[in-house]
Parts: sequence; structure tokens; C-alpha cells
Amino acid sequence: MNRVRAILPFGQRVWLDNLSRELIASGELTRLLADDGIAGVTSNPSIFYKAIANDARYRDDLARLKGDASLSAEARYEALVVPDIQTACDLLSPLYRETAGADGYVSLEVSPHLANDEAGTLAAARRLWAELARPNAMIKIPATPAGIRAFEVLTREGVNVNITLLFSLAQVDAVWDAYIAGLKARHADGAPLGHVKAVASFFLSRVDSLLDPLLPAELQGKVAVALSKAAYARYHERFNGEEFAALKAAGARAQYLLWASTGTKNKAYSDVLYVESLIGDETVNTIPDATLAAFRDHGVAAATLATGMDDAFVVLQGASDAGIDLAATGDQLQADGLKLFDEAFGALLALTA
Repeated sequence: MNRVRAILPFGQRVWLDNLSRELIASGELTRLLADDGIAGVTSNPSIFYKAIANDARYRDDLARLKGDASLSAEARYEALVVPDIQTACDLLSPLYRETAGADGYVSLEVSPHLANDEAGTLAAARRLWAELARPNAMIKIPATPAGIRAFEVLTREGVNVNITLLFSLAQVDAVWDAYIAGLKARHADGAPLGHVKAVASFFLSRVDSLLDPLLPAELQGKVAVALSKAAYARYHERFNGEEFAALKAAGARAQYLLWASTGTKNKAYSDVLYVESLIGDETVNTIPDATLAAFRDHGVAAATLATGMDDAFVVLQGASDAGIDLAATGDQLQADGLKLFDEAFGALLALTA
């Protein structure tokens, strides 16, 4: 069996962390869906910057859009990428229908410039959701306090959300609080719950990259996986227990953890570390091209996420004993991630200005 597809029996879904017109037009995305069992697609400003800068298929449309002086750089960008998201949604729509909405999603991010603007995030998310007009689209927003407040409102309104840039257990719990509150409000409104889908994107490699220089050798390269396992344990407490039972009975879906930033940055570690270590039921892993190719070549699929939980908490305690404040680290990493996304979006708008 294809090594990537071999992950599926363990209950995890693999999404591709990439999108471009070349990927679609060449048939490569269709092949990945068929051969690897890819069940979703994520995008971000960095991904679209590379696509628009390097894929000649954007050239004519970009020139035409630049000829319209009434359009802002952001409006031109959206005019370029919304059709790509729609096409990807259409390619994944058979999977969406076959799985009754469990799989087959494609994410588009709101402007990172709105990260601390609740009203702006809501307006952009609603606008993009309406423009995409696909039930298997997801609007991607950062898990800042403003973003989390917007997420609760969007959940109540039935908008699918990929809430991103999560780095700590405190951030994850705040996201789940908002999701559950939004679903409760939606249920009280008498609106259906079953088609509302959300994921919580928990970032991995950046955690180890930041903390490794501050930790003893025996803990290096282990904290991100340990944090992920702890988050997964918390997921089960919240979504497979009493707290969510009434909503589940009403048709609501749990908000799965999505492992993000799963390309290994430290060359001393396995290039499939953040895939092999975190395979488990009711989760998603969004994987960049190079890591996907590496796993296809030599990755081993096994139920690893729910194992070694005691060891994971030992690692986290060891990090704490070494003076690491994991909640503060999460806040720092989120701020750093927002800066990177903001810079990438600025570069992207420079292309379309």
C-alpha cells in the first residue's frame, strides 16, 4: 500500500499544505487525491506568494487585473486565488459528499493584517465565505484573542473555520471554548449543526526550533510532540466526554486538532518526525510537498499519537523544570508567526499592486 494512504486506517486524514494553478492544471492534485488519499488542502500567504511569483498561469490574469485602477492590491490577489480555491473545492467535492462532510476541505486565509481586528476579521471571513460559495471551503483565521472571538461568531453563523497559529495548550483550550460556545448558540437559534466543520491548527517544528537551544540534550526535539500528545489527551476529555455529549447528539462535529508546520527544520532529526510521531484517530496532518514525498518514500504508518502519554508529560515537566514557560512560549511563537504571515502577505500584495 502507498505509505501515505496507509495512514488512513488509523483514523487520521492527510491534507496537502500547498496550492497553485500548476498543481491543479497539471493534474498533480488529482493524482495526490487518488494515490495518496489526500483529504484536504491548506493555503497561506507564503504559499500563494510562491505560486503567483513563479507560476506563469497567473501572468495574464494579473496583467488584466492591474489594468483596473479601481481594484486594490488585495482585491487583485483575491480575484486571482478565489478561483483556485473554488476549483480545489470542486475537485474535493466528491470526497466531501462521500464522507457526509467529514473530509474534502480547502482553506483560504483572511488577511493577516486583521489579526487583532475582530470586526475586520468577521467582515473578511463573511465576504470570502460568500465569494467562495462552496460548502467544503474553510476560512482560515489566526487564534489571537480577536480571532477567537470572531471564530465563535462565525461558528454560530455556520461558517467553516480553520483556526491557526496555535502553539500552547492554553490557546487550544480558548479555541475550543469558543467553538463550543458558538455551537451552543447556533443550536439555541434552532440552526442545524451537522454541516459546521472546524479544525484547530497546532504548529510543531517552530516549537522545537525555538526551545532546543534552551533545553538539555535529552529534551531536544521532543517538546513539540509532547505538547501535541497533551493537546490530544485534552481533546478527548472535551469532545468525547460529557461536555460535548449534548451537542454531539444534536449532530455537532468535534473540532479536530490539525498538525501544522510538520516539515522538519532541524536536519539532525528525521524528516518525517512530525508525521510518524502523531498518527491517531480524529486528527488531521497538513503536510508540505517535501515532507509528503519523504513519507511516501520511507515513512512508517502506525498508531503513535495515543502511545507514550506518560513520557510526554515527563518531557513537559522537564521543560518546565528547565525554566521554560510553555504558555509564554506559545504566545511568543504566535506573535512571531503572525509577523511572518504579515510579511508574506505584504510581499504578496507587492506582487499585485
